[in-house]
Amino acid sequence: MAFDAMFLSAVLAEIRESALGGRIEKIHQPSRDSVILHLKGRENRQKLLFAVNPTAPRLHFTGASPENPPEPPMFCMLLRKHLSGARLAEIAQLPMERMAEFTFDCIDEMGDPVQKKLVAELMGRTCNLYLLGPDGRILDCLRRVGIDESKRPALPGLYYQPPEPMEKQDPREMTREDYVNLLTGPGADLLADRLMDCLGGLSPLVCREAALYAAGSVDARIEALSPETAGERLGLFFTEHGKHPAPYYYCAPDGTPKQFAFCPIRQYGQYLQAQTFGGLLDEFYTVRDRKDAMRQKSQAVRKTVQNLCQRISKKLAIQEKELTATYDRERLRQLGDILTANIHRITKGQTFVDVEDFYDENMSTIRVELSPLLSPQQNAAKFYKDYTRMKNAEKELTRQLQLGRDELQYLQSVLEELNRAQTEAELEEIRRELQEQGYVKADAGRKRPKQGKLSPMRFESTDGYPIYVGRNNQQNDELTFRLARKDDIWCHASKVHGSHVIISCGGTQPPDDTVTQAAQLAAYYSEAGSGQNVAVDVTPVKQVKKTPGSKPGMVIYHTYKTVIANPYQDIVVDALNAEKKDTGEDE
Repeated sequence: MAFDAMFLSAVLAEIRESALGGRIEKIHQPSRDSVILHLKGRENRQKLLFAVNPTAPRLHFTGASPENPPEPPMFCMLLRKHLSGARLAEIAQLPMERMAEFTFDCIDEMGDPVQKKLVAELMGRTCNLYLLGPDGRILDCLRRVGIDESKRPALPGLYYQPPEPMEKQDPREMTREDYVNLLTGPGADLLADRLMDCLGGLSPLVCREAALYAAGSVDARIEALSPETAGERLGLFFTEHGKHPAPYYYCAPDGTPKQFAFCPIRQYGQYLQAQTFGGLLDEFYTVRDRKDAMRQKSQAVRKTVQNLCQRISKKLAIQEKELTATYDRERLRQLGDILTANIHRITKGQTFVDVEDFYDENMSTIRVELSPLLSPQQNAAKFYKDYTRMKNAEKELTRQLQLGRDELQYLQSVLEELNRAQTEAELEEIRRELQEQGYVKADAGRKRPKQGKLSPMRFESTDGYPIYVGRNNQQNDELTFRLARKDDIWCHASKVHGSHVIISCGGTQPPDDTVTQAAQLAAYYSEAGSGQNVAVDVTPVKQVKKTPGSKPGMVIYHTYKTVIANPYQDIVVDALNAEKKDTGEDE
C-alpha cells in the first residue's frame, strides 16, 4: 500500500474541491483510532474519515456507516464542543509529509469568530489527531504523549510542534539535470533504493514503479544505466504522475485489494483505475476490514475444523500403515501349513523349530518361532488365526479409510467455505451445518441473532440465462437436488472443493458463452480460485447423484465433459456485468 505524501496530496485536492466551505453537522468517533466529520456542502453531504490507526493511517471521504459506541468518547465530545457548526476554511499539507491541516471558522464562547485547526499526522507509529486553539496550543489530541516520552510531547495546553522538515527533494520540482546528479552521486546501488533515500513523499512501491518506468526493472542497478537517459525518464514519470495523479490499484486473483498508488502499478502485471481517490480508499479498506472481521469471527470455528482435520489425518496415517501390514498375511498361512506338515517334529515347550520351506523352490531350511506355552497344534492354529484376523482387518481398514477420507474431504470443503464467507449470515449457516453434523456444540445459554435463510448467489449470463452458485455444502445440496431441474446444467471445479453452479436453462441448450461464464464462476468459487486454467466439469443435473449417508455437498457423477476456465474476478465480473443479486446485502 502506498498512502504516501504524494497520494495524500491527491486526496486533499479531491477534498478541497468538494468540501471547502462545508459546515460540520455531526461528529462521531466509532473507534478509538477513527473520527468521522459529517460535512454539509453547497451541493451534498459527505463524511470525512480520519483514521489514525498506525497499521492503516489515512483520511478520505467514506460512504461507510460504522456502528458508534453507546457513549461517545471524551475526545469526540471535545470535538463536538469546539467544531460543531464550524466551516471548513482551508486545507494545507506540510511539504512531502503525511500530515494534513484543516482550518475551521468557528465561534468562541463569547460569540467572536475564531479559527481552530484539526491536524492529522498519518506517519506510522506516531499517528495522531490534534485539535488546536486559535493560539496554536493543543486543546487535546487522540493520543497524549508525555514530556519525557518524546521530543514532541502532545498534551493539552502545550504549543503544537510540527514535525521537522524532511531533508529530501521534491520529485515534482526536480529537473532532468537534478535526476542526472542524483544518479551520478553517491548512494544505494539499486535505483529504487536510491530514489527512496533521496526523494521525499514516496513509498517503496512508487519508487519501484519509477525504476521500472525508467530502467525496465524494479531491481535495476544504477551502474548499468545511462544517467542521461534514466534521468530523462524519471523526469517524465514524476511530471506525468506527480503533477497529474490518478487512483490506481491492484487486486489479488481472489479479488482482495492488495496495493494502491497515484500511478499505474505495472510491477504486478495487472492493475485497475478507480474513479476517485476517496472511493478507492473507501473500497480498499472496506473490503480489507470486512475480510479481517470475518477472519476474526470465524476463528473459533476454523480452529475447531483444522484440529479435526489434523486428528483425522493422523488417524488415516496409522490406518494406512496397519493396512500395509495386512498385505503380508499370506506368509502366515504358509507357516501354518509348514507347521502342520511337521507337527510330529514339535513338542510342547519348544521356542522354535527348524523345518524345510516347501513353498521355496530351493526347499531352504527356515526357523519358525513358537510359543512354549502352546501345543504344536495350537501353534499351527495361531498362524491360521492371525492370517484370518489380518484378512478381516484389511476389509475393515479399507472401509474405515474410505470413511475417514470422505470425512476429511468434507471438513476441508468447510474450511474452503470459511475462506469464502463474506457475511455473518453465511458464517452462521456454516456453523449450523457443523452443529447438525455433530462437529460443533451449540453455545449453551447464548442466543445468536436469528438469521434469515440465505438464497444461492444469482448471476445472469450475457445471453440472459440465470446462473446460481451455492454458498456452502448444505446450499449446494439444496441447489442441485431441490431447486434445479433435471435438464439444467451443473458445473463444478474438477477434483477440488468448490461451489455447485447451476445454469437454469429451462430445457434449452445454453450457448457456449453462457457455459463458459458458468465455468468461470465455478472456477472462481472453488479452492483453485487463485490459480489459472482451472478444469471444470460440466454435466446435466440428472447425471449428478447423492450417495446415501454421504456428507452435505458430496456427490458423484460419471458422464461429463471438462472445460478450462480462468477464475479471475475481473473476467467473471466483466462477463456477467457484475449483476450479483445477493439477498443478504443487495436486496
